[in-house]
Amino acid sequence: MDGVTWRKASRSNDQGGACIELAALAEGVGVRDSKDPDGPRLLLAPAAFRTLLTGLKQQ
Repeated sequence: MDGVTWRKASRSNDQGGACIELAALAEGVGVRDSKDPDGPRLLLAPAAFRTLLTGLKQQ
């Protein structure tokens, strides 16, 4: 996933809180930990990402 533009939530800050970054990819949505940008990354299919968002909004 080199050369990918990662975006962090606008509500994120530099206080060390938990935050993820997202990237729009042809295959789906890339997800990574903003505090460990060289660490593990997930690739979610668009439908799986929508399901994740729906579940998070219900919390």
